Formats: sequence, C-alpha cells, structure tokens
Amino acid sequence: MTDLVPAASRPLSRPFDWLAATAHRALPDGVLTLVARLGIASVFFLSGRTKVDGVLHITDGTYSLFAEEYALPLIPSDIAAHLATYSEHLFSILLVLGLFTRVSALAFLGMTLVIEVFVYPDAWSTHLSWAAILLFLIAKGGGRFSLDRVFGVR
Repeated sequence: MTDLVPAASRPLSRPFDWLAATAHRALPDGVLTLVARLGIASVFFLSGRTKVDGVLHITDGTYSLFAEEYALPLIPSDIAAHLATYSEHLFSILLVLGLFTRVSALAFLGMTLVIEVFVYPDAWSTHLSWAAILLFLIAKGGGRFSLDRVFGVR
C-alpha cells in the first residue's frame, strides 16, 4: 500500500529510503556473494581442520567421533569420516575461489541437513543461519569476484 503513496508524502520513511539506497550502492551483489562465500567456507574449513593432523591425515579421534557421536544410518562411520573431512576441505577451497560455487554450496547444504537431522537436531538455529547463506549462494552463484565469472560457470 505504501508503494502507491509518493515518498514525498511519507516523511517518516525518508531516512529509511536513504539508508536502503546507500546500502544498495555500498553493498552490491558481488561484495555480498564474496563475504558469504568466505564466511561459510571458514565455518566448514575450520571444522575440517579439527578432524586432521598435518595436511589431510584423519585423526583417530575423528574416527571415534564418527563411530560414537556422529553415527549416521546407512553409511559406515569410517567412510563418513573421510567423506565429511575431505568435503569440508575441498568445497571450502572452491568457495573461497568462487569456483563451482553453486555445487559447493549445495554440497554443504546437504551436509548441514544431515548434521541437523542425524547429529545435532537441537542446533537448528545455527544450521538455519548456515542454510540461509548457502541458499543465497545457490541462488546467486559466485558473484563478480569469482572464478565462476572468469570461466563463465553458471
């Protein structure tokens, strides 16, 4: 309804209109996608680093964690440990580079859903914030500052 009323006759909305216009100019999609990529990549990459020592040597503690606390149906715990650990590293690096952004974000969204449903169902607020960022990246792609743009990856 307020769209039908000219802005000049809505004096209370002027500061908000100015703020919205300023934010739109200062935060173009390219900046937002870059920040989203770096932010969510750091969450998963740091998680992956806790599962290894050295470069990619999975620790005994990680195997125990997947066998006891992260026990998933249908996937043996040692295979799940490898899949999760390598995925957290690979897809994080791809997100930082902005290469295959949508595929990486989709993979992390799948991981987030598995974690929410089977591992930590009470952590829904954290997982929902991850999902919001990942859905944004799935919708928008890597953005202006990405290798997806350089190579023409949609």
